Amino acid sequence: MEVSLCDVGPRDGLQNHEVTLEPAVRAQLCLRLAAAGLRRVEAGSFVHPGRVPQMAGAEEVFAALQGHDEASWSGLVLNPRGLERAQAAGVREIHLSYPVSDTFAQRNQGQTLEEAARVTQEMARAVRAAGGRATVTLGTAFGCPFEGRVDPGLVVEHARLAAAAGAEEVLLADTIGVGVPAQVRRLVPAALEAAGGTPVGLHLHNTRNTGYVNALVGLECGATVFDASVGGLGGCPFAPNATGNIATEDLVYLLDGEGVRTGVDLEKLIAVAGWLEEQLGAPLPGLLHRAGPFAAGTG
Repeated sequence: MEVSLCDVGPRDGLQNHEVTLEPAVRAQLCLRLAAAGLRRVEAGSFVHPGRVPQMAGAEEVFAALQGHDEASWSGLVLNPRGLERAQAAGVREIHLSYPVSDTFAQRNQGQTLEEAARVTQEMARAVRAAGGRATVTLGTAFGCPFEGRVDPGLVVEHARLAAAAGAEEVLLADTIGVGVPAQVRRLVPAALEAAGGTPVGLHLHNTRNTGYVNALVGLECGATVFDASVGGLGGCPFAPNATGNIATEDLVYLLDGEGVRTGVDLEKLIAVAGWLEEQLGAPLPGLLHRAGPFAAGTG
């Protein structure tokens, strides 16, 4: 069995950190992740630097990655202006995202849910028309920090709309890390059915220590795409207490143990986490890069 892993550390991991890394360092992080076997890396986001200064200079990051084809370098886009910038920078894998709750959509993107969905669908069609690849992530799919519970039927309907607009993948995001396995069991199969064959994946946070069990349950329920962040770095700057993406190396260890092929060299990935700690001057929240992998029979 195989799954598709996307390391979102250079974008989601760094966007909320107090240390802002220069574009050249962020590009180096991307290249190190690719050298460890990650074939998909979210290298940055095309958002206003006044809103997310850690992502300033996205064009410079992608320029530094030109000619390096060992991975697919994706960029997050939230509005048409961001899409223009991304396409001008030569980005062909575009990640689109909006939250499926009105309050969060208005605080995060200045739009109602209906407006955010419509704009995202229009952008997905534009990406496909230009020969690119669009992934749509549905934020707050497991709960909203302002509205609380999110109707599963609403999430599933937006998965259908995203797929119908041409998204090649639909990801369900636990933006604030409140999801539990029962929700995964309900949402993933329903989203797969609604998306009509479009792959469905998960973007999970480990805020309440359920991220990895949710990933395993999602795998068992048919999810084939997973976002994760090297060292478990990250969180949403617009959601209170939304800490910690699941760590890529911790997820790889789990998947390897389940017999799932990832193509990732765990030792090299652990080294990337160590290097990133040096760049940031602070420890990362993941566990495996500190504990190390388990080599059976060596004790």
